[in-house]
Amino acid sequence: MTASLSRGLGAALLTALATLPLTLHAQAGAACDPASTAAASRNACAVQAFQEADTALNIRYLDVMQQLPQGKRTGLRHDQNGWIKGRTARCKAATRDSETQPEGPRLYHECLTAATQERMQALERWLQH
Repeated sequence: MTASLSRGLGAALLTALATLPLTLHAQAGAACDPASTAAASRNACAVQAFQEADTALNIRYLDVMQQLPQGKRTGLRHDQNGWIKGRTARCKAATRDSETQPEGPRLYHECLTAATQERMQALERWLQH
């Protein structure tokens, strides 16, 4: 495994670890049932949607890293790590008022999902330069 690919995997791991405590908290009590209106189920569905988006992002990040010339990989790695930290901070700030409410985990994970989906498009731009 190349050093840059190894660092890329490190960024993917950082993403997973950054959101693990909130993800585990939201998953503790319920399974996702899209037909349910219960907060716990809606929270679980939001967590599941985020996990799917985050997994897709991590896979795409590694694909982009492999396609980039060696000289651009360090820039993408720094950009991705900064984006991960910023995403978490922005979503925590955006949902701070609801974090103790039943819908708090859902709102937080919906924010993470939206930001993650936007990032997928940003990764594509790295290949166009």
